[in-house]
Amino acid sequence: MTVVVRAQCVRHCLLRLGDRLGNQRRQAGSGIAEATTSFWSVAEGALGARMTRVATTHASASAEPTRRDFLFIATGAAGAVGLAATIWPFISQMAPDAATIAAGAPVDFDLSPVAEGQIVKLFWRGKLIFVRHRTAAEIKSAQTVDVATLRDPEPDSVRVKAGKDQWLIVYGNCTHLGCVPLGNEGAFHGWQCPCHGSVFDTSGRIRQGPAPINLPVPPYAFTSDKAIRIG
Repeated sequence: MTVVVRAQCVRHCLLRLGDRLGNQRRQAGSGIAEATTSFWSVAEGALGARMTRVATTHASASAEPTRRDFLFIATGAAGAVGLAATIWPFISQMAPDAATIAAGAPVDFDLSPVAEGQIVKLFWRGKLIFVRHRTAAEIKSAQTVDVATLRDPEPDSVRVKAGKDQWLIVYGNCTHLGCVPLGNEGAFHGWQCPCHGSVFDTSGRIRQGPAPINLPVPPYAFTSDKAIRIG
């Protein structure tokens, strides 16, 4: 009987000891879990802060080249403008001046659209030019004049190009005071000045009125059968 009681006591003590150890073990495990959780919370916080600092640094680094690029472009543009302002006077000096432009380069003119009997006006060196496509009757009238009777004697042949009798090219201002005579007018069907009455024939020669000389012939040449170059 005594042995049985003692065995039960031992068993009871062992059970209590086991429960106590189990409780201690559970408490220890909970502490470890809490410590582990705290550790990872701190680690995650530190990592997040680190990532935030890295992101902020990266953004600053990205923004910095953008500002540098803007400053570089602005500086380059200002330099280009300054350079252009500096060299422009030299470039403008190389361009032809007003006098050269006024002097004028040679003018090419296509005769194809000019119908027979038509008078076309154009300008060369700022001066009016008449281009006249003469008819057969106008050519005959100009060629059969007695040159000795003219105020400014010139045969028609010296006022046109050989073989191109149908084309008369003369300056278009009256030799009296510079007025512009009207074509196909006057007694000789050439030109007549509406201001002072000077009359020119179909060769541009003065026949009546105050003009002292014929309409001058500008320098020109045929570049083809249907084209001329004045100047």
